[in-house]
Amino acid sequence: MRDVVDQLEGWWKNGERAALATVVATFRSAPRQPGASMLVGPGGEAVGSVSGGCVEGAVYELGQEVLGDRRPVLQRYGVSDDDAFAVGLTCGGILDVYVEEVSPEAYPEFGRVAEAIRDETPVAVVTVVSGPTEKLGKRLIVWEDRVEGTTGSDRLDGAATDDARGLLASGRNATITYGVDGQRRGEGLMVFVESFAPPPRMIVFGAIDFAAAVAKMGNFLGYRVTVCDARPVFATASRFPGANEVVVEWPHRYLAKEAEEGRIDGRTVLTVLTHDPKFDVPLLEVALRLPEVAYIGAMGSRRTHEDRLERLREIGITDAEIARMSSPIGLDLGARTPEETAVSIAAEMIAQHWGGAGTRLAERDGPIHV
Repeated sequence: MRDVVDQLEGWWKNGERAALATVVATFRSAPRQPGASMLVGPGGEAVGSVSGGCVEGAVYELGQEVLGDRRPVLQRYGVSDDDAFAVGLTCGGILDVYVEEVSPEAYPEFGRVAEAIRDETPVAVVTVVSGPTEKLGKRLIVWEDRVEGTTGSDRLDGAATDDARGLLASGRNATITYGVDGQRRGEGLMVFVESFAPPPRMIVFGAIDFAAAVAKMGNFLGYRVTVCDARPVFATASRFPGANEVVVEWPHRYLAKEAEEGRIDGRTVLTVLTHDPKFDVPLLEVALRLPEVAYIGAMGSRRTHEDRLERLREIGITDAEIARMSSPIGLDLGARTPEETAVSIAAEMIAQHWGGAGTRLAERDGPIHV
């Protein structure tokens, strides 16, 4: 919903009714991930996408039906030899799409949810998308310190709140099955938890020309980007328009302080671009010993890499810790320019996150989306 929240909030504030279609589960080669959303507006507008164009027409019609009878619907869109082109989902995947009305009457908490998303305040929305009729569409708004709403069952409220806070901490969406009264190993009721955590962080160390391209790429991918360098003449906001902030500080000190204050987590990516041992080695000593981080990449030639490894081992960094580092950074794309190198680094980050091999799709068999 994050991509369509501004448009949806405008209609909600005006007292208008819209249909919100959300991908709540995917199977096989699905084109979009859970949380992808599409709106059917009060004037017939279509905003957003749930499948990159595959089933938008069918979802649009379903959204109009929901606005007509005001009852939420969970619909599965799949593919077979008979219906592939009729529905349009020819990629071989399966989507579960939940469609509900959003209006001040149907969703009175929406204004607070939209405000939290805009202010980057962590919040999760738990919606019953399948189950007994009296529970369908019930929702909880789960904050770090409080809960609004109810599913109509204290036991389900408690179980869903605990699970939602766990997902919120990691910034993940998920569909969870319970018994109709919240039994954890039961069946018969399904909720979708959509987490709106603050954007993950990318910290770019080294205020060089490559860093400007990497910061721009990180911003494009949805990261909150920090550029850090100890040299004030280079670390300026004007040189890094793609960054959310530019920090003048010794990199290892900055990273250690951020980790100590809880601002580094399992979604954080670190790119070390200085390829200067007086900056790199103490910084990587801190980075490689962090308990959790999504990605650590270090730029440099093969010679720089070998020298870096020797220096790291001299200060006690183990081979297991070194194995967490991608060095030289990036995938082999034949990149030359800073912009091409930024694509190479981003490609490696994405491949590592999703378990991709980084090979040409044309040379592979099997599904594209796994």
